[in-house]
Amino acid sequence: MHILLLLVLTIIRLAGSSPPLDPVWCSNGMSDCTVTNAGGSFSDRGICRAANAAYPRTEQELLAAVADAAAAKRKVKVATRYSHSFTPLACPGGRDGTVISTRWLNRTVRIDAQKRLLTVESGMVLKDLIRIAAAAGLALPNSPYWSGITIGGLLATGAHGSSLWGKGGAMHEYVVGLRIVTPAPASHGFAVVRELGADHPDLDAAKVSLGVLGVISQVTLALQPQFKRSVTFVPRDESDMAEQVALWGALHEFADISWLPQDRKVIYREDNRVDVSTPGNGLFDFHAFWSLPADQIIAMGVEERRMEENGTGAARCSATKYERQGHGFTNDGVSFTGYPVVGYQHRMQASGACIDSPDDGLQTACFWDPRIRGPSAYNSGFSVALSRAPAFLADVQRLRDLDPTAFCVLHSSIGVYMRYVRASSAFLGKAEDSIDVDLVYYRSDTPGVPRAHADMVDELEQMALHKYGALPHWGKNRNFAFEGAIAKYPKASEFLKVKDRYDPDGIFSSEWSDRLLGIKGSPSIVEKGCAIEGLCVCSDDSHCAPELGYFCRPGKVYTEARVCRFYTPATRISDEL
Repeated sequence: MHILLLLVLTIIRLAGSSPPLDPVWCSNGMSDCTVTNAGGSFSDRGICRAANAAYPRTEQELLAAVADAAAAKRKVKVATRYSHSFTPLACPGGRDGTVISTRWLNRTVRIDAQKRLLTVESGMVLKDLIRIAAAAGLALPNSPYWSGITIGGLLATGAHGSSLWGKGGAMHEYVVGLRIVTPAPASHGFAVVRELGADHPDLDAAKVSLGVLGVISQVTLALQPQFKRSVTFVPRDESDMAEQVALWGALHEFADISWLPQDRKVIYREDNRVDVSTPGNGLFDFHAFWSLPADQIIAMGVEERRMEENGTGAARCSATKYERQGHGFTNDGVSFTGYPVVGYQHRMQASGACIDSPDDGLQTACFWDPRIRGPSAYNSGFSVALSRAPAFLADVQRLRDLDPTAFCVLHSSIGVYMRYVRASSAFLGKAEDSIDVDLVYYRSDTPGVPRAHADMVDELEQMALHKYGALPHWGKNRNFAFEGAIAKYPKASEFLKVKDRYDPDGIFSSEWSDRLLGIKGSPSIVEKGCAIEGLCVCSDDSHCAPELGYFCRPGKVYTEARVCRFYTPATRISDEL
């Protein structure tokens, strides 16, 4: 997928960009607002509305905003600077809630280079945190690869990089303290600031919180002295991949794996610390995060829709492929001359070039900007316990063997993308060392339009979730994936106890978060066409699109799966016989 995107990115690199819009838009000052995400559509495609918005610039203003909403018993949700979650965690529900944006809560509170501690406001974007730490000779040991996420946002969803070493790849593991504003009784002014230190028993609830405890004001992170990394990407065949997945993360500190099932090829990332005296000034500047001219973004969207309308994976498999040298890394910040790429941590860990430049009137933008009708993609994420990963991947290989071209609907440069995440003490973190799997695939801008080979993607995901007990990523998956998910967290009841103490009236809860947490209702929405949209797992043909030739059928390898499969009249009769 996005083959044309990769071709264009190898040719043109622009310095300018129109940064993404604020995800909160209000038609009447700070009233009558809508909330969206970076791609312009949440997982359920619902329109998120709020009665009013607040943009506090200090903790005191944040306290006042929460108190005002709590006194009026209005629902409250938090919006971040760029809003990169697919799930509607930022939506208060209904039309009467309040959205609090942390856009201007983006300052450094204090830095203690001797103790290697950095305290920042929760609206600080990751790229700024990395830069500030580096200026003090410090480094954040691990982080997501996308630098446009805010500190508060990544704590809400458990965002992570890749590592099983030390404290692991999840950023919340480096949190040693935070301040959070929660509702309070009238006798306490309707809102209070709670300070949670490293030894506070509630910290394990707050550092992965889904935003239902309150608004995080400040976060303190434990950093390390600045260090260098050496990166090499190693392509191999997939013959021993299922076994290697269980071993690779222990061999290399920042390991990850890209598996291209249709090519029977695996790209292993060898990524380790080296002595700071090792020559090299490498830079990670991932091509998918570059700015592109608007007309080229439109052309990419046209080409992607043409391939999707072709209806087979073969169209994407046969399209010209280009494997970009260096996989986004350059040896000197400009060009890639060969492996290994060596550089300081702050230059190697994350990128996000298209958000950094002044507005150029939308002549250029991030390729996913919803103001331009470009490529349309969705990202499903889930984690499988490392102990079960080899068997899971062997099953996926069996599914692939039935129709290798079907896997060409996954993003052509990453395929089945796997990162490592350590077991966490966070109540809503991983209970076991895991591989986190990302699947990126086409999703039409028009609701109800089936995807080519959606049955393969859905069977793969249902297999992971139900046969292998996978956990859906809190910020990027579809409704059906969250069905029963909370029961897979051994300490979920401990989290809910903290939630009840911090917010007994559910001011920071929504219909969606209640469904996620098993409090009320189901994440699934069962209706006509629901399985096409990922709102449900089909149990009836009407949940698919029978009028377009899509019928509810068992999985081919994981037969307990139920997926929407395309049939011509002849193939349907043959299958039923």
